[in-house]
Amino acid sequence: MYSWVLVAVLLACATDAGKKQSKPIEAQQGAYPYELLQDFEGHPVVFYNVENLFDTLNTPGINDEEFTPFGAKGWNSELYQDKLMKLAKAITFVPNHRPLLIGLAEIENTHVVRDLVLTPPLNEERYRIAHYDSPDGRGIDVALAYDLARFYVLHSEPVAVEIAGERPTRDILYVKGLLQDSIVLHVFVNHWPSRWGGEEASRHKRVVAAERLKHKTDSIQVAEPLPHILIMGDLNDHPNDVSVHQVLGALPPAEAVPGRFVNLMYPAHDAGEGTHSYKGNWGVLDHLIVNYPFYKSKGKITVQPQERYIVKDEFLLFTHKDGNVSPNRSFVGNRYVGGYSDHLPVYLYLERTNAGSE
Repeated sequence: MYSWVLVAVLLACATDAGKKQSKPIEAQQGAYPYELLQDFEGHPVVFYNVENLFDTLNTPGINDEEFTPFGAKGWNSELYQDKLMKLAKAITFVPNHRPLLIGLAEIENTHVVRDLVLTPPLNEERYRIAHYDSPDGRGIDVALAYDLARFYVLHSEPVAVEIAGERPTRDILYVKGLLQDSIVLHVFVNHWPSRWGGEEASRHKRVVAAERLKHKTDSIQVAEPLPHILIMGDLNDHPNDVSVHQVLGALPPAEAVPGRFVNLMYPAHDAGEGTHSYKGNWGVLDHLIVNYPFYKSKGKITVQPQERYIVKDEFLLFTHKDGNVSPNRSFVGNRYVGGYSDHLPVYLYLERTNAGSE
């Protein structure tokens, strides 16, 4: 195990010579030949908005001064290591084995993702990282960590979300890869523009993000007859909001129809559950969405039926004096309070279909 960890560190360092990257940080040298990929069933796919996972360095051109030892948050190595350990615990709390894929939001760079996947118990698997630096002013991006023994990356790219007259925002990360038996999986990791300034005033930004994602997924569905498309991320909108329900076209599972996406988080939304709490009100901001043939088992894999998609266990929650419960967050203002994140992780499992075993 330790030799693989050393390889992971050396490869990541070799590919991260500069802050701005023109290529993804995949570091797949030494990867399994795709013919030898191990079984993926039973290994969850997880998405987690990790709430400001910054390193302790002041990066030129990035507004990250507060996340330094002498910045407003007094962000030092001890606090950083504490947060890494807590995130690793939350990610691996999902039942059964280590994750196949880990989608992440609010990470500063490749370095912090590398540090996370080298944190026990995540370091028991061999993860590689797909990441691009986005134009977001705070320097927070999305990334995908993937189990090298079970997922082979064929292609990745950032999908720019350009909004006229607005400050640059985060890219969408697209990764195309192979699972065992050459099963192709298309993955999109998202962190759409926030509701800063109000939901209505900022709505157009998330509509643009949805349009860009829809355009990219449409091109895949034209090129492939039965693709497996998985969309994960913090969309900063609820399942029934315009950007998700109408523009992207993600419907509840009970209303699934050909040509539309299926939002696996709709039942939790309808039940009043959530992945994030704002002023005591829970809402689903973190989504798991698949295309119709994927959901209906038309291809080689499908989503395993499960009662729960949200990791909402006690250690991830904080009970306030008034009795309200919210995610046990890392920060309150500039104070590190030692929680996990202001969002809860979401997860699913993939399983083979009859078509996949033929």
